[in-house]
Amino acid sequence: MNIKTLGLPLAIAAFLALAGCSTPTVVTLQNGTQYLTKDMPKTKTKDGFFEFEDISGAKVRVNANDVSTIRRED
Repeated sequence: MNIKTLGLPLAIAAFLALAGCSTPTVVTLQNGTQYLTKDMPKTKTKDGFFEFEDISGAKVRVNANDVSTIRRED
């Protein structure tokens, strides 16, 4: 087999392996607002905020004091 015929299946396998690494997470705020994220939010920043990307791709930054829970989506 030549390299070109192996390249596509290997690229697809790598993509599927990386896609399985994300952990959908629900971030719930004190006021009841919920954000569904693609992955676990970054830990709290020095200035007291959580930063994450929601499932629509928008960057969200919320004050850590406003966060009620962060849990994996069931």
